[in-house]
Amino acid sequence: MAGLAEESARIVAYLKSLGLTKYEALVYIALLRVNGATATEIHEISGVPRASVYPVLDQLTKKELVTESQSSPKRFAALPPKEGIGNLLSRIERDAGLAQEALAAIYRERLSTERGEQELIWNVYGIHAVQKKLAELLAHAKHGIRLVAHPRIISEDIKRVLIQKAAHIQIEAVTQKWDGDAPKNMKVYVKKVPQLHKEFNRAHDLMAGGIFIIDDHTVMVIVGSGDEDPVALYSESVGFVRFFTRYYNFIMEWAKKKDPDSLDQ
Repeated sequence: MAGLAEESARIVAYLKSLGLTKYEALVYIALLRVNGATATEIHEISGVPRASVYPVLDQLTKKELVTESQSSPKRFAALPPKEGIGNLLSRIERDAGLAQEALAAIYRERLSTERGEQELIWNVYGIHAVQKKLAELLAHAKHGIRLVAHPRIISEDIKRVLIQKAAHIQIEAVTQKWDGDAPKNMKVYVKKVPQLHKEFNRAHDLMAGGIFIIDDHTVMVIVGSGDEDPVALYSESVGFVRFFTRYYNFIMEWAKKKDPDSLDQ
């Protein structure tokens, strides 16, 4: 008996995590054990107080876990678990989508207020953390991406995002190496970095990062991708974006000189 009680408590806990109350979970479990039952019978087999049975059945019907007959007295039956849980998950997904939209509106309002009050610059440290955040920023691009970057920064995940985005938006890139052909809407300039004197090798590594301009309103700047683990700064600050956009334009002018190797199609 103790084992059955523990099993029932475990199932109730699962159902509560899906949005059911304890009484709703107990009634649904009870109805799965029988081929239909009246409210009185449900009270007896579930242990739910008699006064609570009808309100609970009403909620389970709305949640598409229980059906009722038109006989007298009314009889209730549980939908099979696969169908019933599927209905619950669909309801949760729909509600989650509505909640996300409402919360996003609140979040956008806050961002709009913050941009008017202050210009924030965020930082990320470490190659994997930098690449993860960069992939996230690139994935949200809606209009265009411009970048100049060391090949080490352009991980397979980042390259995959760029290729996917190139199907919908314009992308312009300057890098030292790009394997394969560039997709449509993506112009890639492959350009070797000028050799520095050996005394400046450390400076060369520190500079081997990148600049990523997303939709002309977000910029991520990465410094160090050689022996030094990179540090990245990203911001939507107008001054930050303006400064590095000018720097990017300077590099692009250099990249386009003397017919550099290009993978644009």
